[in-house]
Amino acid sequence: MSVTTSTPFQEALDCVDRLPLGDQEALVEIVRKRLVDKRRREIAAGARFTLQAFREGRAGYGTVEDLRRELEE
Repeated sequence: MSVTTSTPFQEALDCVDRLPLGDQEALVEIVRKRLVDKRRREIAAGARFTLQAFREGRAGYGTVEDLRRELEE
C-alpha cells in the first residue's frame, strides 16, 4: 500500500480545481495582479536602495565598457 503525502501547493491546486470555472478565472486574475503589485514594490525598494547608495557615494554609473575597465583594474 502506497502512502501519498500532499504538499500545501498540491492542496491549494486541489482546492482551486473544486471551484467553479468563473471563480478559478477570478482567482487567477487576483493572483496575477497581486504578483504584479508585489514585483512593483520590490522594484521600487531596489530603486530607493540604489538612489540612496548613489547619494552616499557607494554606487556609480557608466557604460558596460566603463564597468569592464573598472573590473580589469
